[in-house]
Amino acid sequence: MKLKTLRKKISRLEIRLQEGPKKLAKLKRKLEAQVAANAAKAKRKAASRARKARQTVEAFQTTQRKSPPSTAKPQAKPVNMSGPIAAPKVKRKLNLSPERRAQLAAAMKARWAAKKAAAEPTAQETSTPQDFTIHEIPHSP
Repeated sequence: MKLKTLRKKISRLEIRLQEGPKKLAKLKRKLEAQVAANAAKAKRKAASRARKARQTVEAFQTTQRKSPPSTAKPQAKPVNMSGPIAAPKVKRKLNLSPERRAQLAAAMKARWAAKKAAAEPTAQETSTPQDFTIHEIPHSP
């Protein structure tokens, strides 16, 4: 090998060794910046999720307050509520055709009407006419 080429190789190697630590330091800085950015992003997402969960819980609680009190016994709540609150699952909107939506609405109204009729006793069952005695039987024309 000629002396000139050997000197070139040595100088290139020295340059590469000098650039190596610089490149390494630069890459480490980039990595730390990326880790910090990811941590900030995760923190922001967690805060957003917690805020959304709080909003859904508050909305759920306000709807519970508006509804009449149930006859069931209330469940005992745990004393330590410092952790994040698990929000109830949000119902997703169904992609229904107008015909199917009307059909479901009619079915639900019929179910509600039947439930309401079963819950309320009819007027004939509750009221007894007071102008009749025990032995008299009313005759219908």
